[in-house]
Amino acid sequence: MGAHSARHLRRVLRLYLVRSGLAEVTEAAELALTELVANVVRHVPDRRCRVCFLLRPDGLRVEVADDCPELPVPADADALSEGGRGLVIVAAVADGWGVTPYADGRGKTVWFECVPRRDVRRRSPGGRSHPGAC
Repeated sequence: MGAHSARHLRRVLRLYLVRSGLAEVTEAAELALTELVANVVRHVPDRRCRVCFLLRPDGLRVEVADDCPELPVPADADALSEGGRGLVIVAAVADGWGVTPYADGRGKTVWFECVPRRDVRRRSPGGRSHPGAC
């Protein structure tokens, strides 16, 4: 991942969503994707990852997988911190998100889901649902 990777991925995601009839979740999905890519750039030693956009019956799922075993945890950033808000932002704009460690412990997939307002049900990483929108 480089400085222009997030911009390119946002462009690809936007085209995918528009062509799939999910344009209404574009803004939230782009922001969440940007935060996950920024986490790769900051925390994955070789800055390599795999990104997958999945069209699901209820909306969009985006997965960002890497080979770094360290699992991300939402930070309690104070108001003056320059960083540490990425996962908090993802949680705020997405309808669900989570982390799935690889079975061998050598990496993980961080994912988020955005659901169009016509089928709004917010899901937390624990699987519970609550009202909201992407």
